[in-house]
Amino acid sequence: MLAQETLRPLANPAGTAAIGSLMVEPEAAVSGAPLPAPEAAGFLLALLLLSPKEPKEPKGK
Repeated sequence: MLAQETLRPLANPAGTAAIGSLMVEPEAAVSGAPLPAPEAAGFLLALLLLSPKEPKEPKGK
């Protein structure tokens, strides 16, 4: 079994705060992922309605 020891830094309180701030991970930045745009729905609907239909097969003679 592993034993964990707690070490206390030999520094004044200001130094202890500086060490603590170095050990804290900064928060992750907000993702730059694209967000859905509501106006795109109308554009996609228009493309769907204006898309060409399947070609009809020619009638046999």
